[in-house]
Amino acid sequence: MYHHIKQLMYTVNIGVPDPRFGNMLLEQFGGANGELAAAMQYSIQGINCDDPERKDLLMDIGTEELSHLEVVGTLTRMHLKPLKDNRHAAHEDPLIAIAGGGGVNLYNSMGNPWTADYLKITGELDVDLRSNIAAEARAKIVYERLINFTDDPGTIDALQFLMSREITHMKAFTAALESMGKPTFSIGRIPPTPGLVDQYFNDSTGVGDKGEPDVRGPWNQGGTWEFVHAPAFQALQSDVTGTRVPDGGNGAGAQSSSSQGAGRASQEGESKMHPSKVKKSPAQKA
Repeated sequence: MYHHIKQLMYTVNIGVPDPRFGNMLLEQFGGANGELAAAMQYSIQGINCDDPERKDLLMDIGTEELSHLEVVGTLTRMHLKPLKDNRHAAHEDPLIAIAGGGGVNLYNSMGNPWTADYLKITGELDVDLRSNIAAEARAKIVYERLINFTDDPGTIDALQFLMSREITHMKAFTAALESMGKPTFSIGRIPPTPGLVDQYFNDSTGVGDKGEPDVRGPWNQGGTWEFVHAPAFQALQSDVTGTRVPDGGNGAGAQSSSSQGAGRASQEGESKMHPSKVKKSPAQKA
């Protein structure tokens, strides 16, 4: 049950309205990382949640996000209001001026309509909590950028409040995820393939135009990592040149049975290293 109180969660005051900045603020009203998306994502996750403790968390934060939506909407409206009657200001954003009358609507800063495609809802609580942590991080960055693009003290004050609450929610979602006691990489119920799960494919090789090198770090070495160099090239190698022929092929690429056998053995060995479909050479595709 929802109940509206005629008071903002955080009081908003601005100096001189800035319609162009008001347009930027729409990103947090009807954008992918905005407050409506957050409110809907967490609330729907909460409705689907069978864990009563974490359901309470999701509904608490989802409801708070609706209050944030009201704060952002009020702040945005203050900056956009001149678009309703001021001809010069209206030129800043004809869509808002003509179609919206200088008010907010469910559009982002580029005029694209809000969509449920923004929502990340899987029905797996730990996966959803990870999505929520990332969503709060993205929203924090958007608020930070908005703060950097305005000089109005009242606007900065309101945005600082909203930005700080994103970190609060990150902390809560992180604690909820950790309290589930699941191993970090235990996602779903079907375990990954042993060996394969520890292979790091070095698929970007060579030296870049600006001297970017191949790099080793804790993300691809140490622990259980196995570093696989250029697997795409390995999949095209063969012990005997010209032994690979299309499945069932009987044309110019046909080889003796002995060399075909060598080619098959080579492919089988590579498939064990790289279980995805072995790539065919250009001659095979032809």
